[in-house]
Amino acid sequence: MSKKPKKKKKSKLTAKTACKHDLYERSVQNVEAEIDFIDRVYKKRRNKRPETMREDFCGTANTCCEWVRRRSTNEAFGLDIDQPTLDWGHQHHISKLTPDQQARIHTLNRNVLDPDDATDMDCILAMNFSYWCFHTREELKAYFKTVYASLKPDGIFFLDFYGGSEAFLDVEEERDQDGFTYVWEQDKFNPITGKVKCYIHFDFPDGSRMKRAFSYDWRVWTLPEIRDILAECGFGPVTVYWEGDDGDGGGNGIFKPTENGEACETFVCYIVAERAN
Repeated sequence: MSKKPKKKKKSKLTAKTACKHDLYERSVQNVEAEIDFIDRVYKKRRNKRPETMREDFCGTANTCCEWVRRRSTNEAFGLDIDQPTLDWGHQHHISKLTPDQQARIHTLNRNVLDPDDATDMDCILAMNFSYWCFHTREELKAYFKTVYASLKPDGIFFLDFYGGSEAFLDVEEERDQDGFTYVWEQDKFNPITGKVKCYIHFDFPDGSRMKRAFSYDWRVWTLPEIRDILAECGFGPVTVYWEGDDGDGGGNGIFKPTENGEACETFVCYIVAERAN
């Protein structure tokens, strides 16, 4: 006699019981793959493993934690201006590290434009398009110059980038997650200024919504603009790593250097900017 199929457990997550930081990390971040990419590219470019890493706009410092777990010689610095978010990261991530790992991670409530002594880094990260908070060329260039000055002579700056025709539209996209739905909204894109308001919402099986759990006031940049500004700040070469196709119209998670991209509706790529010795 065959067993009865197990009933699926109903999600207990609701807008009242869920934590927005946990939902964000489950929906958006893949710190293991991110660090895999950084390790691989740095090793290929410099013939050694990086040890010091600074994560700008670090939020909960989830990436910093993955960094210090990788090797006993790794040290991480996380910069963010939101102390409550840093505190959440301490409680839920850093506190779970070993004493040795905790000693090698430093979260700092600082503006990325004024990193103070968080310098002399092998690599610096600006992920999740966080640097789009800079609306003018002058502001973005000031940030890139600060990053350049904060790297070792052979250091590398890693950024991710979002583009495609849909980056310039008012859109709302949903993606099913385990027990909830992630909703990305681009609202009121201004083609004259390039500014756009973006929001992340979370929907739950009980019909509740965590509305505008995260809000972003961004300038939509293009790849040529970013590469040009990086070059003006002294970086070179500045290489785009494009994601391969999985055969079904999606990405396969493998990013390779190229000068030939595809005119997609949406794409995410990496920019690798090397400091000239």
